Amino acid sequence: MKETFRLKTLHHQGENRCDLAFLSMAEAEKIRCYHATFPMYEPTPLVSLEDTARELGLGSIYVKDESRRFGLNAFKVLGGSYAIGHYLADKLGVPAESISSGMLTSPETKRLLGDITFITATDGNHGRGVAWTATQVGMRSVVYMPKGSAKERLNNIIAAGADASITEVNYDDTVRLARAHAEKNGWVLVQDTSWEGYEEIPRRIMQGYCTMGLEALEQMPEKPTHVFLQAGVGSMAGAVAGLLASAYGEERPKVIIVEPNKADCIFRTAEADDGTLRCVGGDMDTIMAGLACGEPCSLAWDILRYCADHFVSCPDYVAAKGMRILGNPAGKDQRIISGESGASAFGCAAEIMTNPQLAWMRDALELNEHVRVLFFSTEGDTDKANYRAIVWDGRYSAE
Repeated sequence: MKETFRLKTLHHQGENRCDLAFLSMAEAEKIRCYHATFPMYEPTPLVSLEDTARELGLGSIYVKDESRRFGLNAFKVLGGSYAIGHYLADKLGVPAESISSGMLTSPETKRLLGDITFITATDGNHGRGVAWTATQVGMRSVVYMPKGSAKERLNNIIAAGADASITEVNYDDTVRLARAHAEKNGWVLVQDTSWEGYEEIPRRIMQGYCTMGLEALEQMPEKPTHVFLQAGVGSMAGAVAGLLASAYGEERPKVIIVEPNKADCIFRTAEADDGTLRCVGGDMDTIMAGLACGEPCSLAWDILRYCADHFVSCPDYVAAKGMRILGNPAGKDQRIISGESGASAFGCAAEIMTNPQLAWMRDALELNEHVRVLFFSTEGDTDKANYRAIVWDGRYSAE
């Protein structure tokens, strides 16, 4: 398929028609309190790129750098750790608000719970977070990755304590494989997408991501006018968009969802705008491995349908551009190491601002020298060889 830029705008009328209670500021505070009980917790930095903003023709740019999260180089552990913690609290019969890392890692808890195996499918970061959390609480984890996954990401998951392997099928079929093995073996599936009858754990994963969103809102020196969010199945984007709507109500910033052309299931769902989820099949061979998901999370779409304004499907080269700019920003701006998925939304915005052929999109998104834009760099260089090939050698440059 020819790679190009496509834009779909949803015009919201009246109040949100979705349940935001589980993504409220009050809930986010409770979830952040849980994460703060882990000894390695500290808020990740919010970086202001003043010189880069001027270079791109934007008023302000803020980037939340999730490469610093729990020493795991990505934000995903927030979702898996909260979902597992909540699941174990339910098994113990205690309120979720009372759980802490100390409680979950105690020998008494392990004695009461016995052996539990958690299983998931992942492009890399989510599986590493699940493996890390399972190891922290003394449980077993099994992680499956889709074909073509980077060996470094597999090794990182194994190092975190999981029995991990790469399958011969794409991401969505790998999810189905993990689901089948969970049902067959009595294991606990910890997946960040939902379907009929499987919503509780995906909901908790989305809630876990609220810690990242809450930190960013507290760190922002000014209210953002625009927030760009990259999406795979959409759980992170849905969580942050829902939190923004809860925090600001009708005065919320414009939310722009970014996906690769080769895996733009949420864009296609928005484009149809008929209440039916749209899927993408095949290999989805985008460099944005963490976004190579063909089936949207229904819970996330229920939020994005009313809390996101614009949906963008973009070429792969924008992720590479984002990686290069963040790694080599203008002037005295702080350098940010961002991976293919982590830099995708930023790269998309940078291309829109610098490509004369995209002036129509710049106007549609109302991007100019007065706006304040927030981005989430959701991962660092989780595949170091590919990072260097892109940033050092110029792989995946625009034609």
